[in-house]
Amino acid sequence: MKVLFVLTSHDQLGNTGHKTGFWVEEFAAPYYKFLDANFDIVVATPKGGQAPIDPSSEVSSAQTKDTERYYKDEKAQEVIAHTQLLSEMKAADFDAIFYPGGHGPLWDLANDEDSAKLILDFYNSDKLVGAVCHAPGAFINVKFENGDPFVKGKNVTGFSNTEEAAVKLTGVVPFLVETEMEKLGATYSKVADWGVHVVTDGLLITGQNPASSESVAEKMISLLK
Repeated sequence: MKVLFVLTSHDQLGNTGHKTGFWVEEFAAPYYKFLDANFDIVVATPKGGQAPIDPSSEVSSAQTKDTERYYKDEKAQEVIAHTQLLSEMKAADFDAIFYPGGHGPLWDLANDEDSAKLILDFYNSDKLVGAVCHAPGAFINVKFENGDPFVKGKNVTGFSNTEEAAVKLTGVVPFLVETEMEKLGATYSKVADWGVHVVTDGLLITGQNPASSESVAEKMISLLK
């Protein structure tokens, strides 16, 4: 079986002068879950090539067994250095699509037409769509043919407003995932900050934060098998 990982190409944290990108744990934990379950994995980004890593995800307090494995895994790092072009990906070639978070997706994937088309193509082909932390932000401009938002009427989670406040970026990000999901008509739920929370609604599987990324992958794998 084959899964498409979609990462951000965006590396600027608003106007702060700081860098952002994807969150290492949110890539590494699901990547190794799928890899160890014998899935083929392709990683794509809007711009292709090197996917930017959020420096905040590389601090010692953010490390896990999976991130440590990633830093020692030259093959995985090569994958991140040479991502495929998102515009060249086709839902027909994969069994599922998964979006790791980090703040980057709020700027590029949230407004990416290739990403929006892929999400609908997977979903309309009865294939799983997964996203964790800030990555559900990639859904905000996805609409069905009748104009309904992709998340309308669906049960979802994602990085909560209180978690965004805790990292002091409420005034920096272009939108808040929790607020936007509710605005679009989704039923958003969360647990306490940094707790593990995964929501499954049919083909859509979402996770609240970095700690939830492994569980999102486990849920996707169990449904795919």
